[in-house]
Amino acid sequence: QNAALLLDRLVRQGRAFGIHVMLGSQTLGGAYTLTRTTLGQMVVRIALQSNQADAMLIMDEDNTAPRLLSRPGEAIYNDAGGAIEGNSPFQIVWLPEEERNACLEGIRQRALRATGMPPGPVVFEGNAPAHVRENNLLAALLGAPPTQRATAPHIFLGAPNSIKGPTELTLHRQSGSNALIVGQYDEPALAMLGLALIALAAQHPPGTARFVLLDSTPAGTAHRAFLEQVTSILPHEVRWVGHTQLDDALRMVGAELAARTDPEAAAAAPSIYLCIHHLERFKRLRFEEDFSLALDTDAEALDPGRELNRLLSEGAHVGLHVLCLCDTYNNASRFFSRRALTQFELRVLFQMSPSDSISLIDSPKASTLGLHRAVLYNAQEGNLETFRPYALPDASWLEHAGRLLARQSAG
Repeated sequence: QNAALLLDRLVRQGRAFGIHVMLGSQTLGGAYTLTRTTLGQMVVRIALQSNQADAMLIMDEDNTAPRLLSRPGEAIYNDAGGAIEGNSPFQIVWLPEEERNACLEGIRQRALRATGMPPGPVVFEGNAPAHVRENNLLAALLGAPPTQRATAPHIFLGAPNSIKGPTELTLHRQSGSNALIVGQYDEPALAMLGLALIALAAQHPPGTARFVLLDSTPAGTAHRAFLEQVTSILPHEVRWVGHTQLDDALRMVGAELAARTDPEAAAAAPSIYLCIHHLERFKRLRFEEDFSLALDTDAEALDPGRELNRLLSEGAHVGLHVLCLCDTYNNASRFFSRRALTQFELRVLFQMSPSDSISLIDSPKASTLGLHRAVLYNAQEGNLETFRPYALPDASWLEHAGRLLARQSAG
């Protein structure tokens, strides 16, 4: 319905801004036909042979000439809004296959030689995931070495449902600048995490970023192999953390946080990205309330859940950001305190129940998404954006990205 309204608006108002609409279809019948008001704004119409119902939709109710066409390639051109007096029959030009292929190759070669070309066409594929190869902004970041420290790096999530650049979120050095991804769609969520690591690495000069990856995926699985390939191409320090290394990693990050009390020291320190893959698998990160009884009286003992909640509350404004993947809202609410959960001002939701969606983004939007859809909630800007998440990139694209990142670090 939103797409139909947008198309109607483009047809009605686009010409005043130099926007022209060209539509092609095998039929205008069925449940997804255009409205009469939209068709009424399209003056030029070309019809091939069709049945009577389509002929009346393409042209006018008293103009059924397209159903009388019989020869292959015969068509009717009408620039009078479908009125019968505007009919102009013609024969479509036919090219032999060899000549057609030669012409198409000539067009392609000319386009490759041209400079200053406008951006390519925007194609909406609602029933398929987006492809990172189509992200020109990320390609430009990978191809150009960063010249200075990134103060507000971008993470690209997928393709938008509107005519704009890719859907992205920005990690400013300010409170609440942490990202939470919630949903039970493992592959697109994993693709977001992997591409986030690559995008962040591409925007930081060597020595200005560090990554801490909490992951307990079993060795030998496809998801583990993907993360290993991603981290192997990053030109920055990457620390893998499993269950046994959890305390040491959180102590290290906590020490970094304590060393950044001075604003000048914090500004000069490298950005640290704490990435948690499947939060629900790290049971020791669950936050326990203060009134719970503790038998361990050792003052040096570390409470991982409390430490993670402290990092969320105090880390973002000094360059310590958390990127967390979790399967359900119930698990997120169990692992984080109310205050810590509010520190995730950037939230990505996949399909979930209306109540969980309302709890996370104050809207039931995520309950209507369906397959190959997600919604980005940006509390910093106060908006919601529906988009198509990226599919897992293939090995050849990762190898290409690795070569570009290696060239950046060498330069």
